[in-house]
Amino acid sequence: MTCRDLLSYVGSSTINQYLEQGLNMSLSTSVNGETTYTNSFKCKTTDEGFYFLPRMPSGYVVDDTLYQKIFAIANAALYPMYTLLKQNSAYFVPVKTDDIHTMRALFFPWKKGISERLIISNLDNFINGSHGTTIPVMKNLSFDYNKVTSMAICGNSGSGKSYALTYFLSFLKSFSDLIIVDPKFDSPSRWARENKISVIHPQKNRSKSDFVSEVNESLSQSLSLIQDRQEVLYDNPNKEFKHLTIVIDEVLALSEGVNKQIKDSFFSLLSQIALLGRATRVHLLLVSQRFDHTSIPVSVREQLNVLIQIGNINKKTTQFLFPDLDPEGIVIPVGKGTGLIQIIDNEHPYQVIPLLCPTYYTKRGIL
Repeated sequence: MTCRDLLSYVGSSTINQYLEQGLNMSLSTSVNGETTYTNSFKCKTTDEGFYFLPRMPSGYVVDDTLYQKIFAIANAALYPMYTLLKQNSAYFVPVKTDDIHTMRALFFPWKKGISERLIISNLDNFINGSHGTTIPVMKNLSFDYNKVTSMAICGNSGSGKSYALTYFLSFLKSFSDLIIVDPKFDSPSRWARENKISVIHPQKNRSKSDFVSEVNESLSQSLSLIQDRQEVLYDNPNKEFKHLTIVIDEVLALSEGVNKQIKDSFFSLLSQIALLGRATRVHLLLVSQRFDHTSIPVSVREQLNVLIQIGNINKKTTQFLFPDLDPEGIVIPVGKGTGLIQIIDNEHPYQVIPLLCPTYYTKRGIL
């Protein structure tokens, strides 16, 4: 039976009763033994999520600790019919009632079903059949690149970062110019060779500082392009430009081991591009094992609006891309290319959701 079949089979009243029963059994120590049977709280389900309505004053504290406890219980209990969207703190909402005892509730937003991986037998045909600048990520999840400022892919070695990057590059080449920086001279370079795109990479007869200086020169040219486009937009605000994406694989390798002046220039150029590039359709796509202040400036990290963390998921690994998130209770799928994703725009839920990167087949020798 599929998730959709389960949802049609299990009505909202049944889900409501099921939730209340689960909370009655699991919350006893947190709410001093109070239950729905003593009229201490009740649940109400909607299409957007469910409400936990405490009857106040209560014999237990209604706070963030209680909220996270309910999340952990309900998220496991509702899997795979619903996926709760993790909140950074307790989500209070007002209730339209004249009864002072029930005027507030804790709200737990959800999405129907669970994250499902895309299986793509022919990537080129799949891309040719896609629509414009829309990039599919999972079943029922895609984003419009026109609304993307910058992207980040983070994960430990062997987590599938290069595999995910190659997928996005394959889409971007159809509607975006690409500047690819590959400090490791690895899979992005091989992909670029197959697609006849130039790559900035280290060479044997050049120093690390010389290589980063070349990167800075390319970033400087991109910044000049942004300024030229800004002048055009001043007179014609509806002008549309072709996307330009600056792709930097393993960005941490660029910022380590070079002299301070060159590193400061690199950080300054990255910051200006991240801050000014949105209106002129100049984007950053950054890949790294971590995104702390030594790899990119904080101002760049704040402009990222497609955030992908794959591999090991815990409080330590998510502290840079998702500093306010406690991933405890989120059901992370098992396997390569799994983790978390957050798309910050006006179309998607703001919350972080579980991610399964697409499975696809590409030319032998690239990955």
